[in-house]
Amino acid sequence: MKRRVVVTGLGAVTPVGNTVPEFWDSIRKGRVGIGEITKFDTSDYKVKLAAEVKGFAARERMDAKAARRMEPFAQYAVAAAYEAYEDAGLDIEKEDAFRAGVIVGSGIGSLSEVEREYDRISTRGPSKVNPLMVPLMISNMAAGNISIQLGFKGKCTNVVTACASGTHCIGDAFRAIQYDDADIMLAGGTESCICPTGVAGFTALTALSVSRDPLRASIPFDKDRGGFVLGEGAGIAVLEELEHAKNRGARIYAELIGYGATADAYHITSPAEDGNGAAKAMQLAMKEGGITPAQVDYINAHGTGTHYNDLFETKAIKSAFSEAAESVVINSTKSMTGHLLGAAGGIEFVVCVKSIQDGFIHQTMGTKETDAECDLNYAVGAPVEKELHYVMTDSLGFGGHNAALLLKKYEDSCTSAPERIL
Repeated sequence: MKRRVVVTGLGAVTPVGNTVPEFWDSIRKGRVGIGEITKFDTSDYKVKLAAEVKGFAARERMDAKAARRMEPFAQYAVAAAYEAYEDAGLDIEKEDAFRAGVIVGSGIGSLSEVEREYDRISTRGPSKVNPLMVPLMISNMAAGNISIQLGFKGKCTNVVTACASGTHCIGDAFRAIQYDDADIMLAGGTESCICPTGVAGFTALTALSVSRDPLRASIPFDKDRGGFVLGEGAGIAVLEELEHAKNRGARIYAELIGYGATADAYHITSPAEDGNGAAKAMQLAMKEGGITPAQVDYINAHGTGTHYNDLFETKAIKSAFSEAAESVVINSTKSMTGHLLGAAGGIEFVVCVKSIQDGFIHQTMGTKETDAECDLNYAVGAPVEKELHYVMTDSLGFGGHNAALLLKKYEDSCTSAPERIL
């Protein structure tokens, strides 16, 4: 029998706030974290805007010596993990550390470290490369550093599925607890690749918006959308087995009741044109949760602002939800944060949990007039306030990776979802 899993802690480092309270306050107020790129000179670049993390000081959020041996993507992850750990009221000294794990992904790791060391090889020779180049660069070091800093000795892995990484990490952590591999998991995603190589690479794919207007650069589902805006940050959640959480008197934010993961088997960058892969992932999450599409109140969409993603995601929602697609409220957090790539699913999961807590669905900022073929309710023009019982978030990654998570408002007296082996 699968064990029930709840959310007991949240952490975030984002372009609109470096803690969950700051982040959520910005989301509620519709603040857009997009601006001119400051990390490098963009004179020769078509793309001028990104959603950078602002005012982050690693030494204030973790051991300063350890921080110097981390790249920003790992620093963001550790900072968010510390916040989630403290928010959950955990004390690893009171736990079996081998029952506490970490699954935190990054789609890319550190391109900046690769750039620096390549330049050093080119100008000074291979003997001058930083001895820490590899541990600074590789994407699993976010999870590794969290484990080291917090003393979590259980399952520690790193799911890399491009822009679906964070969502898959949370889904795999959910499974680890369901099937008794762990009692506590820190899970989510992190990313920091606003650098020359990152911007040039995504620009060459014609994936990025070339807008110069920060308020009209990331405009998911809009008829004038022209690409996504590169963002950075981290979103981490503490997942916990229900009885374990109750026994230690933890505050429970929400219950995670469904997870679906599929592949399009179609194209390296484009989602399947009929959205069937993403639709199946959403259907699997609802099946596991034991609910119907009509019961889902809100979907936090992948909603990147690229032409094909938004169109095919709309088709996927219509396919998965049938006539219920007309009534469910949909939005895109990327309209404010830009696209955090491997971290996107992590911060969007935080948004879903806070939305349940507050009964608040944020507006899709910047979007004014939706595409004729994107004809669902994307919360354009104003936020929506309503009680939320079931909330879904979905993510799509290059390579055809799809993931969906289903959250439920926690009720202590409710019965567990049907036990199914999918």
